[in-house]
Amino acid sequence: MKINEKEVFRLLISSYNPTVLGDVLIMVTGQATNAEQNVATNGDVTRLTKKDNNELVGVNLFNASQYVHDLKGNGQILLTESQIAEVNAAVKKAGFDFEVPFDNQPKFVIGHVETLVEHPDSDHLHIAQVDLGTEKLQIVCGAPNVGAGQKVVVAKIGAMMPDGKIIWPGKLRGVESYGMICSAHELGLPNAPQRHGILVLDAASQTGAPFDFAGDYSANY
Repeated sequence: MKINEKEVFRLLISSYNPTVLGDVLIMVTGQATNAEQNVATNGDVTRLTKKDNNELVGVNLFNASQYVHDLKGNGQILLTESQIAEVNAAVKKAGFDFEVPFDNQPKFVIGHVETLVEHPDSDHLHIAQVDLGTEKLQIVCGAPNVGAGQKVVVAKIGAMMPDGKIIWPGKLRGVESYGMICSAHELGLPNAPQRHGILVLDAASQTGAPFDFAGDYSANY
């Protein structure tokens, strides 16, 4: 089963970094390059939409702490339902007629690699079918240590990696991929090795559970 496209774009990726960007709350709701976007600003709200279909892909809220309570962070943040209500009140006050969706689904989860086959057009890529408990995703992976039966960390569509990269659906050499199987280094874990290879978790790890970044995984490196 592949991820539903409507679900892909009913997500919210929020980031707040006042030290670097000032008091600006950045919210991404879809994928589009700068050239594919229309930009409109009313007051403290900037709306970004796709040029071809007017789909909402992003919202920037300036002077954000004046509108949203308890706004803290230094990178990706998860907005509460009440904070989203405050964001939408600011959007309405600015004269826009859209709403920012509430999204509290974990984006880094434990997956079980059910099957793994070679990519038909690559000598190092593999195509994995990964069970996440409530859904199964096809993910193309190039790690040399990936194998069927493993418990792994999956960055789902809408995950923001520690380096700021956002995971979107894509194709690798013509094969669709709906997430990323992560290494300890990509997850920003302490003392993660620099070598190429995914983080393989203990077999007892619960499929579908949110990944705990605060855990000690050094024994799995």
